[in-house]
Amino acid sequence: MRAVKVMAALLASVMLIEPAYGQCSQQSLRIAVIPKKSMEVLLREQQPLIEHLRRATGIPVEIVPSSSYESVVDAIVSGGVDLAWLGPASYILAYQRDPRIEPFASLTIAKGFFTPAGQHYQALLVARQDVARQTEGLRGKRVALTDPASTSGSIIPNAEFSARIGMPLPQFFSSVVYSGSHDKSLDAVLDRKVEAAFVSSVRVDEYLNRGVISRETLSVLWRSEPIYYDPFVFRGALCADIKARIRDAMLVNNQGLRGFLDSQEASGIVPVGHAQYAPLLQKMQQIAPAQ
Repeated sequence: MRAVKVMAALLASVMLIEPAYGQCSQQSLRIAVIPKKSMEVLLREQQPLIEHLRRATGIPVEIVPSSSYESVVDAIVSGGVDLAWLGPASYILAYQRDPRIEPFASLTIAKGFFTPAGQHYQALLVARQDVARQTEGLRGKRVALTDPASTSGSIIPNAEFSARIGMPLPQFFSSVVYSGSHDKSLDAVLDRKVEAAFVSSVRVDEYLNRGVISRETLSVLWRSEPIYYDPFVFRGALCADIKARIRDAMLVNNQGLRGFLDSQEASGIVPVGHAQYAPLLQKMQQIAPAQ
């Protein structure tokens, strides 16, 4: 009789536990990436990461196309995607809406002509060398930003560069336009649609490495303070088991990610947390009234 009671108790405990595990079942993994480049390029570059995570989690993995930084923030906050690769500022925007969103990994950047090696990059103000070689030469000219939620393509220039020149960007430049991506901003400079652009140093290095520009094509007229590189983040309600598998796949057993890292001009992946990005909130609050 005692054995029967013990068995009944065990069965009851299993019945209580099973729904909890059932709530955490994950049928697939959906990923969104801020559109720093064209979606076609992003999808191609993400394939090694998709395959690596599929093997690590044992479930299908797919990239959800995104049209803007805001759409990626909306997707990770709403639970429409499970994993997102955000910019620092777009992470802060998502965190403000759901503090459970968790940054867990970032890339270390290989040394480039425009970017120092390590875990940071910079916002650059660039212009064709035949257009301007000093910041004052851009007064009254056209400038491109990328997206309102872009760190190096909007937030930092509006905060740091505006502080340097002592006025908001629209008072210094004749026209301030949003291109939608760093690549489009660089292309606008090269095609003379604008005289200058605020872009990520990493993206300028990629244009150089691809042979789109030479070291003499662009003048760098301003550099921001170092910015901690873009975080990969989990959605707030993603179950702990899937998080653990993804952490292991990206931070420990990540030998299968060489192709992905090479496509990003990166040397490795390192763990990160909220503390690396929290200081950016002050800069975002600083420019909020102007926006």
